Amino acid sequence: MGRNPVTWLGSPTFPRAAREALGNTQLRTNLRKATTTIRGKREQAVAELPDWEELRRAGEAIKDDVLAHLDTYLLRLEEAVTARGGVVHWARDADEANRIVLDLARAKGAEEVVKVKSMATAEIGLNSALEAGGVRAVETDLAELIVQLGDDLPSHILVPAIHRNRAEIKEIFARRMPEAPDSDDPGELAEAARRHLRRKFLSAKVAVSGANFAVADTGSIAVVESEGNGRMCLTLPETLITVMGIEKLVPTWRDLEVFLQLLPRSSTAERMNPYTSVWSGVTPGDGPSEFHLVLLDNGRTATLADEVGSQALRCIRCSACLNVCPVYERTGGQAYGSVYPGPIGAILAPQLAGDMSDKQAASLPFASSLCGACYEVCPVRINIPEVLTHLRAEAVAAKPKRNPEALAMSGAAWVFRDPRRYEAAQRAGSLSRFLAGDDGTIRRLPWPGSKWTATRDFPALPKESFRTWWRRRRG
Repeated sequence: MGRNPVTWLGSPTFPRAAREALGNTQLRTNLRKATTTIRGKREQAVAELPDWEELRRAGEAIKDDVLAHLDTYLLRLEEAVTARGGVVHWARDADEANRIVLDLARAKGAEEVVKVKSMATAEIGLNSALEAGGVRAVETDLAELIVQLGDDLPSHILVPAIHRNRAEIKEIFARRMPEAPDSDDPGELAEAARRHLRRKFLSAKVAVSGANFAVADTGSIAVVESEGNGRMCLTLPETLITVMGIEKLVPTWRDLEVFLQLLPRSSTAERMNPYTSVWSGVTPGDGPSEFHLVLLDNGRTATLADEVGSQALRCIRCSACLNVCPVYERTGGQAYGSVYPGPIGAILAPQLAGDMSDKQAASLPFASSLCGACYEVCPVRINIPEVLTHLRAEAVAAKPKRNPEALAMSGAAWVFRDPRRYEAAQRAGSLSRFLAGDDGTIRRLPWPGSKWTATRDFPALPKESFRTWWRRRRG
């Protein structure tokens, strides 16, 4: 099997990448403006529903039921899709999924395919795999198109180009898009993209999409979006290929109703998505004449086996956790080195990658202040802080036993086991007060303490320990 591309090859660990991102003031300005706006709108949209918490709990219960009976629901979905004229393909990993899509595109003689925004296809690196096979993928979501034309990497689940402002987008369009406007007016930029993409829609033989949800009972696939590009991809080409993570199931249409209330308010802060497209197999004379559904595992069954970590598979990719995260707001998504950034990426990417001995993947669960804001806004109640601490323990366990951290902990354990050693350490530690400033805070320690004070202040220990004070008070 090939490398799992959930995390980007060659990416630095999060601390290194974050340090570089923090030096980019324009990036921080762009992120702060965007996330603050989205947060405010989401709060208003959620406040309109008096039963929001009940909806969250319903979403959690439905997703947990799906994960507990995933095998049954997947077989039910396959049967329903096949009965309606679709073809179901099973892909164990990214390589297998990419090969299936490439073979289907080649069979239709397609040199170019149009794409609906899809996290699953980004996860498996589909665009690069298609290009290597002689097929060009054209992103039709405006933000994804900006990222693609700029030879850039996405930095947000919902708004991949959130790190770009309109002046930067103007420059990208001028370099890569015919008839680009000499203006950074959002309306003119959008119109240029619309003209560019319409030619692609009308000539494409094959389209590739992801899926927001799939209804097991009827074999129906649902895609929600805000621009109409998805509707064009899903209806105009002769062949439609959908790549879907196996966890995206809901059992019935009634269950889908819950998520069509949760998702738009949590993602785009809308009461409903402007475009909700649902199809079941193929219908002669209406839409594509061929439909292929690629069911993607790519680490999901391994994640499902983790009692604590498996709740990450409830995720409906709304991005609400990114928009409230103080870490994400300052570093942006590219610092995570993963298709899935932010709090959900910090718990999902390492599990899908499946290698906690990899330094970059293992660094992601530490990319958090554990403030809990992500848990509060998650529409399916994923306890992200719980999973973060769980994965941190796994990352520590995967380290070599004689690393500096392990040696330091062994030394601390030796001190704590003996009262006399512990008191001696307290007396020695009290000398740290001479390194403190006027406010009693130490801002710089010699190595190895410098590893701590490089990013955190350290309170000086008091001159007298509690034990010493207690003995003195008792005479």
